Amino acid sequence: MTRITRIPGMALIDHTFTVPLDHSRPDGPTIEVFAREVVDPTAVDKKRPWLCFLQGGPGGKSARPNRPAGWLQRALRTHRVLLLDQRGTGRSTPITPSLAARTAPEELATLLRHMRADSIVADAELIRRRLCGDEPWETLGQSYGGFITLAYLSTAPEGLKSCYVTGGLIGLDVTADDVYRRTYPRVRVKNAEYYARYPDDVEQVRRLADHLTAHDVRLPDGDRLTPRRLQFLGNVFGMGDGYERVHWMLDEAWDGDQVSDTFRAAVMHATALTDNPLWAVLQEPIYGQGKVATGWAAEKVRAGLPEFAESADRLLFTGEMMYPWMFEEIAALRPFREAADLLARHDDWPVLYDVERLRTNPVPVAAAVYFDDMYVDADLSLETAREVANVRAWVTNEWEHDGSYASGGAVLDRLMDMVAGKI
Repeated sequence: MTRITRIPGMALIDHTFTVPLDHSRPDGPTIEVFAREVVDPTAVDKKRPWLCFLQGGPGGKSARPNRPAGWLQRALRTHRVLLLDQRGTGRSTPITPSLAARTAPEELATLLRHMRADSIVADAELIRRRLCGDEPWETLGQSYGGFITLAYLSTAPEGLKSCYVTGGLIGLDVTADDVYRRTYPRVRVKNAEYYARYPDDVEQVRRLADHLTAHDVRLPDGDRLTPRRLQFLGNVFGMGDGYERVHWMLDEAWDGDQVSDTFRAAVMHATALTDNPLWAVLQEPIYGQGKVATGWAAEKVRAGLPEFAESADRLLFTGEMMYPWMFEEIAALRPFREAADLLARHDDWPVLYDVERLRTNPVPVAAAVYFDDMYVDADLSLETAREVANVRAWVTNEWEHDGSYASGGAVLDRLMDMVAGKI
């Protein structure tokens, strides 16, 4: 009997699927992939089209909804929604710090290479066939979910009826180096906007960094709070409320001449990555294609940008960049240190995007391109939109990277109207 959990505005049905770890070896080791079906409680027994949500990340589990909000509120008006915990995350045979600690680095690196978009697409197709048979479904790809969408269109377009992408059209042949050469200038702009909004924080942040250099300040989990970990708070600057998240933390940073307990707890919560270590581990490997090693690209590019140095007179926050030091200084990442280095040196990656096939893509795709997006370069997104057939791009600066959530469903509503030919 199917178990249905009913909460206000939603009916939830849990699904667990057994899939091959390596889809090229269907008789080899298996893992579990978890997904949660969400449907309007008045439509549980009605036939509705499926919308599979491809979460951002990489390495992020899908949302745990407590109410219909954002894009989900819009989707539930017309669809059954599948919230997929991408392999290695959430309840999908998770790759946790404790698992990493008891796994040999070479074995762990091999396991992690099966956590990228190509494997996620293969999981999604297996799940689609089990839930829908031969009927194609729709997908919504947020951020990294858009990367997965392009891989899906490259390998199994027959499984797709239409696709919606929010802030997630990546260049089809870019390297990790290309990505970070484009990203740092956008992060620099976000810092300028932040300090223009909160000019007193220039001195506040520099004072904190100097204090952290001179004193051994510990977070509640025992990790040392360093200036470069302080800089990492800027990874949220691309969200609609990102500046405020950081500013209000800084507003309570001091207890006399000591760093406050409140601030230390907030920094730990924002940067510990206990719940999503794969976000850091896979951040650069998701760009690996062909015979090119990613080689700690964010670190290499930063080395030529002195304005991002810890000693800079106006300390700049960094963005969604992961550095080797993090695998030494952040407790949840230490067990991944050697495997992460092996991934950085790996130079035999499968190609994720079939450019020739994408040029004749038959599936309608509507994509929101956020003009000021800190995480995904708008110019690259538009190049991809021109290169892939049947893509319609909507360029907007009304929303930041989290527009599909912050807009209350307006972004998804517009994309659906674009595919339906209403716009």
